[in-house]
Amino acid sequence: METPQYVVAHLRRALAEDPRTCELGIHVTIRGEVVVLGGEVSSVERKQAMETVIREQLPTARIHNDVHVTLPCAPEGTENLSAPERS
Repeated sequence: METPQYVVAHLRRALAEDPRTCELGIHVTIRGEVVVLGGEVSSVERKQAMETVIREQLPTARIHNDVHVTLPCAPEGTENLSAPERS
């Protein structure tokens, strides 16, 4: 069996290269027999797709999907980018 760090690298690569996910910022760890996913995505569908990709790579693994869905929203107010005047 492969060592956990090689399995983690394989899973991270699968998440990055699969067109359903294309995720680079997801944390993948292995704790005993459990694959733990962490990070943030922009939709529930993408969160579920990550679990699907992992399941395809490791069909018998237990998966703990601790990825949070953060909905994008427009910023409030305006930002002043001009330099303050000097006295």
